[in-house]
Amino acid sequence: MASARIGVDIGGTFTDLVLLDDRGQVSFTKVSSTPAAPEEAVLTGVQRILDMAGLTTADVAEVLHGTTVGSNTMLQKVGAKCGLLTTQGFRDVLEIGRVRTPSMFDLTWDKPVPLAERRYRIEINERVKADGEVLVPTPIDEVLKAGEFFRAEGIESVAICFLNSYKNGANEAAALKAFEEAFPEISVTASIQVLPEMREYERTSTTVVNAYVLPALRTYLTRLESGLKSIGVQAPLLVSNSNGGLSSARMAQDVPVFFISSGRSAGVVGAGRLGEAQNDKELVVFDMGGTTASASLIHEGQLARTNEYEFRAGISTPSRFIKAGGYMMRVPTVDVAEVGSGAGSIAWLDAGGLLNVGPVSAGAFPGPVCYGIGGERPTVTDANAVLGFLPQKLAGGTMELKIDAARAAIDAQLARPLKIGIEEAAVGIREIVNVNMARTIKAVTVERGVDPRDFTLVAFGGSGPVHACDLARALDMKRVVFPAAPGVFTAMGMLAGAVERYFVRPSLDLLDTLDVAALSAKVQAMREDARAALADEGYSADRIEYQFHLDMRFKGQDYEIPVRLPEVVDASAKEALRQGFVAAYTAMYGYASQDAVECANLRLLARGIATKTLDFKDIRSTAAKTAQHQRGTRRVYFNRQSGWVDTPVISRALLDNEMNGPVILESTDTTIVIPPGWRVSADALGCVIATSTATTA
Repeated sequence: MASARIGVDIGGTFTDLVLLDDRGQVSFTKVSSTPAAPEEAVLTGVQRILDMAGLTTADVAEVLHGTTVGSNTMLQKVGAKCGLLTTQGFRDVLEIGRVRTPSMFDLTWDKPVPLAERRYRIEINERVKADGEVLVPTPIDEVLKAGEFFRAEGIESVAICFLNSYKNGANEAAALKAFEEAFPEISVTASIQVLPEMREYERTSTTVVNAYVLPALRTYLTRLESGLKSIGVQAPLLVSNSNGGLSSARMAQDVPVFFISSGRSAGVVGAGRLGEAQNDKELVVFDMGGTTASASLIHEGQLARTNEYEFRAGISTPSRFIKAGGYMMRVPTVDVAEVGSGAGSIAWLDAGGLLNVGPVSAGAFPGPVCYGIGGERPTVTDANAVLGFLPQKLAGGTMELKIDAARAAIDAQLARPLKIGIEEAAVGIREIVNVNMARTIKAVTVERGVDPRDFTLVAFGGSGPVHACDLARALDMKRVVFPAAPGVFTAMGMLAGAVERYFVRPSLDLLDTLDVAALSAKVQAMREDARAALADEGYSADRIEYQFHLDMRFKGQDYEIPVRLPEVVDASAKEALRQGFVAAYTAMYGYASQDAVECANLRLLARGIATKTLDFKDIRSTAAKTAQHQRGTRRVYFNRQSGWVDTPVISRALLDNEMNGPVILESTDTTIVIPPGWRVSADALGCVIATSTATTA
């Protein structure tokens, strides 16, 4: 009996699916997303890709899923109506935040509106001291009174976050138990379930975000699991988390705050695995979909990761310098910068008559004008279609573009008001979106003290390969790698992920006085907790990998750096930790102080070792067998200087020799644009490699 794993990534325009069977054979497909009911596109895609692979639902071993439900809920502000139970005197923690602004001199900045309105934040007269002693037990009558108020006000989800509960969660646990028993119809989240660590604002914000998105993600995943069973798929559903790992659907339903960036991080993990296969350890990972574009860094073969993230308008990034601009989530995440500039981003004129692109997207419905399904406002895709970058048909021939309609929309809404030609307006759209996306790459390179010219750009997503060479040229990067099947690469990256669980315990102490024996005891206790948790996921003790980190800082600082804990925690561990911290601090900030070093939290990442994961050296795609191998030419408008250029167009499967640009490479999942000044070839892994031939003065 065959065995197959299916990776599914839901985008704003298309839902991508990749199937990997036990012979290393890969199949992929794209179906139109169904935003009103995202699971419908998943179910349609699963049935289609099984038919393509000649398999049945009984052959499915796992379904791996990345979902934008959490991030879209935040972006569109359509989450649950939230309440908060907090310690008396801490009602306004969400407004106070970190008492800072993201930009010192921006007088127009407005603080994000809290996800739980002030009238729905109720103070409870309980108290736990800083050392964990319960000073005032939880008055259950106050909790029940607050619950009655929430019920009368139509509150759908409640967060509970009490002072110092990370030291002793007894009061929070009592409130949680009482609330769940009395008000089962209201979702409830306690901070001890989500983030049992110090800092009241970070803990409160993370817990409230969890409560805000919980009903939406829980409802969606419940529908998806039921839908998969209805078509005969009995395999477990695993959900991609923000850290690039996988977790059970049950965990995603309980703590959705760990899955806000679900999906996009999987592409970075896949890029890291591809870099290993190519022996390239210095990568900038670029992903452009229908709604957003994102960038991340892989340096010395290591993915950039962080333990906090702010979801905000403009560029969302886990920057250690720019804070307070959005909704804080203190969760493990791949360090990804993201901007609302995707293929579906709408081009528009502001009150001053200037051309803008995004962040509003046409999405799957009504979509770009050229899709012919109701869209009336020109998008980046419309500009690319008008300029000749895109073929007449997309998604394997299932969608025929209405290029004349796109030209008419750009002409009426942009070109004529600006008194310019249609092509010039379309080029302007591309230039603006390219600048926006270049900013995301700079956010993870230049703003981190890294020179992007020393890195390879790995580009994927449905539209990333259409823009990648222009972006690389703008940043003076000389090499671009397009993976095999770049249009569905994020879904493929999920097949490279592993099941992960996260644990954290406070460990506040000066490094010089750190009780090594007590730390070792915590390590063993957390290891046992992880073993038990992953045993529930089907992993035996010999198939679990443990990574311990200690959050460290100089005394008096507010920001910690995670430092890998030595394998053996004994007296020598202190010096190893000190050296590791100083090295990490110097690499990040360029210097290191002589001040005392302080420890804050002990973290554990426990990873289940899968019996079979994606190996880029051992996969064989069915795309080359099914592709229509064609050659031809098409007129393409690369820039204002070149004008229209007759450009060779070939199926990507036919690229076997080195070619000079311009050339367009087409396949069912995406289009790769190689402009003039670039040379292109294919490698042994099926990747397309573009190299700049331009010389710089």
